[in-house]
Amino acid sequence: MMSIFINNKEIKLHIDDPDTPLLWVLRDHLNLTGTKYGCGIGTCGACMVLIDGAATPSCLVRIGEVQDKEITTIEGLSSDGSHPLQKAWEELQVPQCGYCQSGQILSAVSLLNKVKEPDDDTIKEAMSGVLCRCGTYPRILEAIKLVAKNNG
Repeated sequence: MMSIFINNKEIKLHIDDPDTPLLWVLRDHLNLTGTKYGCGIGTCGACMVLIDGAATPSCLVRIGEVQDKEITTIEGLSSDGSHPLQKAWEELQVPQCGYCQSGQILSAVSLLNKVKEPDDDTIKEAMSGVLCRCGTYPRILEAIKLVAKNNG
């Protein structure tokens, strides 16, 4: 039995193998399916979560590594989609297929927690870990700038 902290709750789990990727624990054991499987090697960012506030690909993190960490998934960002980034995503119609969006939003949260008013280059660098196959990068950039402007 192990305890982990996900979305501000302590969860007790029976996971036999501490090397099980966090991604599979989230999706298969906790039914938190907003975290997507993309590549399994940490290059696409679809499985991005926040671990102690830092955007981290959950496919690369083993469950045994996060027992003393705070994990936030897209489901934990807000229960009703009211987080400023989620609202900006909707207002600017950022998603197309939507597959990468939880990774994009959580990466943006991590960025704005560190840099209140990032410039374009800072945003592009921070968001470079999440691949958007639909190419909505200009709208992602604008949504982040909108939130930074309104909260800065």
